[in-house]
Amino acid sequence: MAIYAFPEFEKEGERASRIYASARYPSKQEGNIFFDSDEVPNLKYADEMPLKLKSLYSIVAFRPSHIFLSRDVLGGKPLYYGSDMSVSSFKSYIDGDVYEVMPGEVVKLDYTGEVLERKKYTFEDVFRVEYADVDEMTEEIEKSLGSSRVRIGCIAFSGGVDSSLLAALYDLPLVSVTASSREEEWLREAAKMLGREVEILRVGEEEVRYAVDVVRKTVESSDFLQISIAVPIYLTMRFAKSLGFTEIVFGQGADELFGGYKRYEGMDKYELEDALITDLKNIGDANLVRDNKLAYRNEIKLVTPYLRWEVIGAAIKIPPEYKIKRENGKIVRKYVLRKIAEKYLPGEIAWREKRAIQYSTGISKILKKYM
Repeated sequence: MAIYAFPEFEKEGERASRIYASARYPSKQEGNIFFDSDEVPNLKYADEMPLKLKSLYSIVAFRPSHIFLSRDVLGGKPLYYGSDMSVSSFKSYIDGDVYEVMPGEVVKLDYTGEVLERKKYTFEDVFRVEYADVDEMTEEIEKSLGSSRVRIGCIAFSGGVDSSLLAALYDLPLVSVTASSREEEWLREAAKMLGREVEILRVGEEEVRYAVDVVRKTVESSDFLQISIAVPIYLTMRFAKSLGFTEIVFGQGADELFGGYKRYEGMDKYELEDALITDLKNIGDANLVRDNKLAYRNEIKLVTPYLRWEVIGAAIKIPPEYKIKRENGKIVRKYVLRKIAEKYLPGEIAWREKRAIQYSTGISKILKKYM
């Protein structure tokens, strides 16, 4: 587990006499605060934490009068509490009824387990959704990505525009996992075009079958789509950890911010506008909770530069017609991100069409035999 706490009671129904709590990397402990975030939470702002802590986070703090729980408005880091007053990053560690701390929520429990207060902040409370000058916002995105404090770890490299741009910006080793000889060939070629080398782990049916059982328990879901995405992510994190890395950079968020999903292509301007914001608001439940549980399982830190608050704030101000654009008779997804990327990458990579990780790696094909 990443964060875990459970109480000890002398008598049922009375105040807890003792709390046992732990934080395992990448989560941290500072005194009575247990958290997964890039900075130490300041409890001076506890009641407004989703407004003050400008990053993905989950927090458990033991205060004299109550237990404080909170998550960011995107719900990027999982956090649950139970009717038995246990708290954990995983539902399975809690006995009895399980309750989720919702995205943007602040919850206070007394030491008998009763909810004293619950307050919820929305996406719009944190991010201003209004259009601004495209050139200015593009410059802000480029500047924010380039100044991101990514100095250690490795990059999960797919050879696509998202991870390749990060590879160009950060001087970090590249790692990949695939079951496809065709993809392996492209990964080596793409890395060579960037003047880099890539560590590639080829996996087969045996490794994938083993990973399925671990992944199903870890992400606490049996949904085929979730498992098919989670397996290559889990294998990549495990491979990176075996190479000695404690942090791994992924390109999560680029699709929701810049229009990367194929289903966006058939939408008009207004449908696309709604879909992009809705998908961004739901990115925690749809993707990040899964990915962070996998990171917790491997005790490796998941780093997501595209989901820095400054990048999000600028990207949502770019009108949708700059994200899905018709160019030379073709529909180009993530157009504005590709325009940034072509400054740093060969055109063959910057304008390469996206393929979902479960298909490009060949892992989905293997999974269909067993699920």
